[in-house]
Amino acid sequence: MSVKFTILGSGSSGNCAYIETPEARILVDAGFSPRQIRTRLASIGRTPENLSAILITHEHSDHIAGLLGIADKYHIPVYCNRDTQDATIWTFKNKWSKKTNAALETADTFKSKINWQLFTTGAGFEIADVLIETFSIPHDAQDPVGYLLRTAAGNIGFATDLGHTTRLVLDRIRHANVLVLESNHDVKMLQECPRRSWPLKQRILGRHGHLSNVAAAEAAAQIMSAGLRHLYLAHLSRECNKPELAQHVMAEQLHHIGATHVQMQIAAQDVPCETLEL
Repeated sequence: MSVKFTILGSGSSGNCAYIETPEARILVDAGFSPRQIRTRLASIGRTPENLSAILITHEHSDHIAGLLGIADKYHIPVYCNRDTQDATIWTFKNKWSKKTNAALETADTFKSKINWQLFTTGAGFEIADVLIETFSIPHDAQDPVGYLLRTAAGNIGFATDLGHTTRLVLDRIRHANVLVLESNHDVKMLQECPRRSWPLKQRILGRHGHLSNVAAAEAAAQIMSAGLRHLYLAHLSRECNKPELAQHVMAEQLHHIGATHVQMQIAAQDVPCETLEL
């Protein structure tokens, strides 16, 4: 039985992906508004009412912007580690409640709004017919994680928002048949960007920032195997990258290592990718 995978959108303004197996319907991150998530799911003939779970990688707003709205309304379990839960609740309490004048004032109120399912980073768990492995990634969040979703049709890996690829990250994503890999910026474009402050540039370029196109290509070369069939370049910066640049750098690397079997695609911010059926 087939597994369907769709990146609903990926970039600095929002990240969300959808995985459907015979027994589960899972979102990885909820970084768009609830309305946008519903609209993007509708574009592939799906609705949030039927979601089994939401997996959260970390608490930055481009990964949790719509979390409270859809998880509370549709009673969808949310899976994350405790530090991510605490940081997410802090974000809801100290930013969004003031912005929307919501009458949600305490951390306990926010905590009770969501059906939290906590895991320890590094542990695995099951959601219906999907085995989910978690692993630590180096990013400037409380306890950010990557995921490897093992399904009967193949393994889907997520490694976005990381400043460098540790040995642990490489070991985990090496088992992916489908890999979502960050290719955030072109270093020269970032360094010359007039709308980025020097401290922000240093943060992005740091070991807990974001992967450049070259770093992503080097990571792909290190984990390449006959089993990796589909590679999505994700979380591209609007101002400090171009899809054609990211694609060129990765294509050159894939050609250099003879990885002609890999199908590469750029994940866009504004529109979902074409659904992949495994």
